[in-house]
Amino acid sequence: MSDKLKNSENLTKPFDQDIEKTARQIADKYQIVLTHEDGMWFGRGLEMPTVFGEGSTPDECTENTIEALSSAAATMLEAGCTPPIPANIGKRSEQVNIRLTVEEKKVLETCAKSRGYRGLGDYMRAGALAFS
Repeated sequence: MSDKLKNSENLTKPFDQDIEKTARQIADKYQIVLTHEDGMWFGRGLEMPTVFGEGSTPDECTENTIEALSSAAATMLEAGCTPPIPANIGKRSEQVNIRLTVEEKKVLETCAKSRGYRGLGDYMRAGALAFS
């Protein structure tokens, strides 16, 4: 991890305007997964599943999630790191096959659907990349 990311003093200063603009452009292209629980909306980025937002409406939640993603991307840029590429930009040319039991597949498909993913592949990719 970059020393700049470890330094908590960097969290209290504003972002450079150019970095903030670039980070917002990146975050605007990220896919957001929304869920609704107990009257509130919760969002997270597909590309950065550990970055969250919330709101009382889907629009408010989406905007708050984009702001959180933008801040995360700006923090990475300031530290000299590269934010994840938006999922709809990267060309996926490689394929990985795994074997599951019928029960495992049902559990994973249920989890994927309940978390707003389009399919099992997106769910598994986002989960695996979150730990890389």
